[in-house]
Amino acid sequence: MRGLLSMGLVLAVAGCAQLGIGPKTDAPASMPAPGRIAPAPKPTANSAAAFDTTTAAQRAEAAQKPATGEAKLGVTIASLGDPTDPGFWMRTGLVSVESKGRIENPKTGKSAKVTLIPTGKPAGAGSEVSLPALRLLEVPLTELPELTVYRL
Repeated sequence: MRGLLSMGLVLAVAGCAQLGIGPKTDAPASMPAPGRIAPAPKPTANSAAAFDTTTAAQRAEAAQKPATGEAKLGVTIASLGDPTDPGFWMRTGLVSVESKGRIENPKTGKSAKVTLIPTGKPAGAGSEVSLPALRLLEVPLTELPELTVYRL
């Protein structure tokens, strides 16, 4: 009787895995999109510097303007996105597929290479920008800057 009960339990757990129920232990590893590679901030983070887990090398790379090959997508009003989502990214309605891009603050000329992530919203609905990208643009985190968006 115990053998049948044990076998039933094993089959039930196996069935849960087939249905996608329970923890994902064998999920395929996927590489994060370029510009989004950075560790998550520590749960104790309590300042912009603590939430920004990008390295000096990543910030230097993101600040470099490409020589050629970009297309202007438009201008958007941006706000701070989720500060716990690491890396350089912008969620925007200006793109329909995730792609490499660059955002620029026309007031200062500062720019950041980012991963452009579609929101499914209209292009004029505004955008969210990662904390590291806003810091690179030297935009106060409580501002709603107008940013120019380019696809690389």
